[in-house]
Amino acid sequence: MTIALDATYSLGRNLSGVGVYSREILFGLARAHPDQRFKYYYRPHRLLRSFKEPIPGNASRRLLTGVPRAELFHALNQRVVYRAKRTVSTFHDLFVMSGEYSTQDFRARFTQQAKDAAERSDLIIAVSQFTADQVESLLKVERSRIRVVHHGVHVPAVLPQAPRENIILFVGAIQARKNIVRLVKAFERMGTHGEIWRLILAGATDGFGSAEALAAIAVSPKRSNIDVLGYVSSEQLEALYARASIFAFPSLDEGFGMPVLDAMARGVPVLTSSSSALPEVAGDAALRVDPTRMEGIAMALSLLANDQELREDLARRGHARAAEFSWDRAVASTWAAYQECAGKVPGGQHPRV
Repeated sequence: MTIALDATYSLGRNLSGVGVYSREILFGLARAHPDQRFKYYYRPHRLLRSFKEPIPGNASRRLLTGVPRAELFHALNQRVVYRAKRTVSTFHDLFVMSGEYSTQDFRARFTQQAKDAAERSDLIIAVSQFTADQVESLLKVERSRIRVVHHGVHVPAVLPQAPRENIILFVGAIQARKNIVRLVKAFERMGTHGEIWRLILAGATDGFGSAEALAAIAVSPKRSNIDVLGYVSSEQLEALYARASIFAFPSLDEGFGMPVLDAMARGVPVLTSSSSALPEVAGDAALRVDPTRMEGIAMALSLLANDQELREDLARRGHARAAEFSWDRAVASTWAAYQECAGKVPGGQHPRV
């Protein structure tokens, strides 16, 4: 079976969540199936750039301008312009459709693109049960065409042993959906028994609604204790995870929530939301709050800041929870979806890795 994949989003050193997913699936499949030939398709604006990065020996590059020439095509980011002989698409989230997190023009384009991808796909991979439910309800896709395949995470073999600092870390773009305004106000109100804590925000600063968040930071009475770093390299991010004592991610809407797993894998106790896909990812290994209640976020931050035993317990549970999410499992389940789509296995039979 000839398999083609949209590799457009896999390029670069500092990848977005979709980029990390794309690369893990692309390279994981090639590694797991060395006798299989894969075609990596790139959209025109990315093809030349792709030659700067190596690809597996059993993969080749193609330009994505029409119908992919393969028995099966996997759209790794819910975009299917032309239906192939068999088409699988991955849906990461539908927050643009479900909330006020974008311009009206972008929502219209996104919604049409999502509808087209759903209609043109024989099988849909959703990265969480939450996203699967949204695909079913918002796009009217029958459940029989949806498979849930969670993201994975690489758990470090050895965790940093240096003492952690009084740092509350947030990782993600500054945008309305990430709930930064409430996080900042909660940070202002948290009680710390006289200790000085810092709030560090690591991520792009130009997301939708970022102006309101940046304004809240600018006028904050704790402005001198808030660091807005912008986009950071993977090396810088690892250093931040090693220093932080709390990871705060009270996002309003996530299709999965990869930063939560990343923090857990690195032994950072996590505070996150009790809504969207985040409880599905965090399980009982995080302190969960209603993201719409600033007071609740402040109380949770205070509790974590003042209770080292709780932080240590959440760090242990989080590390164990992260180990349950494997990229190898995601790759194997994706391969099973291909086999099912091609009619080689009965529906719903996915391997456990």
